[in-house]
Amino acid sequence: MHVSMIREARGIPGVVPERYQEALTVRHCALSLVGEPIMYPRINELLMDLHSRNISSFLVTNGQHPDAIETLIPVTQLYVSVDAPTERSLIDIDRPLFHDAWDRLRRSLSLLRKKRQRTVARLTVVKGWNSDEIQGYAELIALGHVSLVEVKGVTFCGKSDASNLNMSNTPWHHEVVALTVTLQQELAKRTAAGGPDAPPLYDIACEHQHSCCIVLARVDQFALDDPNTGQRKWNTWIDFDKFLMLSRQSEQDPSFTFGVEDYTAETPAWATFGSIEQGFDPTDQRYRKKGKAPLYTKFDSRGVPTHDFRGMPLSTLELERLNSVMDEKIAEMGSPVTVVKEMEGGAKSVLDPSLMFRGLVVSSQY
Repeated sequence: MHVSMIREARGIPGVVPERYQEALTVRHCALSLVGEPIMYPRINELLMDLHSRNISSFLVTNGQHPDAIETLIPVTQLYVSVDAPTERSLIDIDRPLFHDAWDRLRRSLSLLRKKRQRTVARLTVVKGWNSDEIQGYAELIALGHVSLVEVKGVTFCGKSDASNLNMSNTPWHHEVVALTVTLQQELAKRTAAGGPDAPPLYDIACEHQHSCCIVLARVDQFALDDPNTGQRKWNTWIDFDKFLMLSRQSEQDPSFTFGVEDYTAETPAWATFGSIEQGFDPTDQRYRKKGKAPLYTKFDSRGVPTHDFRGMPLSTLELERLNSVMDEKIAEMGSPVTVVKEMEGGAKSVLDPSLMFRGLVVSSQY
């Protein structure tokens, strides 16, 4: 089925022939977006079969079946979705089937402490719904001592009867960055305070601007600090061949155990947080559809553009004009900050003047 779908992409503009050939051989399996995979009663058999075929496993669960998490064999990377920081917002966003969904989530996160392989708390940021309450997120993350915290902006896939979301609920990358920085600072406070519930130290390791995603990583598991330069090097990538070898050994000998550090790989410089590439592999050439190149590339703290699509500074006259437009928009809204409006059916529309210039594109040069 995978090969059949990949073949449909042959000849599409932007598809690299070498990548097409590589994709015909399955190497990774994401058990996600198909319901709750951990409910499958033979999930451990499936995972072992994947590993025997040299296929890595990425399993995503919503944390509603803690007993299944407890008996799960090692996977390449285990995610628990943390969709909301409070019980009330969890009910509003996820509409869970279980009346004790909040308790199930907390227990599932607590069980991650016992897992010696890579664990991830995945936070999907929905603007206007769950993009505040940082302390609540920090408390949940502290329960699991997870290896990684993935903070990702929600992707709007069109209107649906099953969802109240709209395009305004999708955050921009810079907004996800700001939230992640605040979350890291809150976690660091809890680490410094100490105590039995204190989380390990996390720092911002990676970003991928195109995916609107930031990753916090445990310093004790993934960071190497150079004592001479003080610079930090990250090893957040995965040595897949090493993991498959270790997992097979663990399946053959139940007494054999291995941990996160046993199959890490060095993070490329272009994938680290703050790099000019922002997660784009510089050996790749980005393919843009006509009319999809951004009109502006840099913005000030208010969201007013400062550089054009070429990365060149705007003229003083143009800056004055754009600032005037921003002032008018703020005066119209009556507030320089985000405004959340309740819509029909429980939907929330987010109005933010700082974003008014960010979605503009230029097509004449492409």
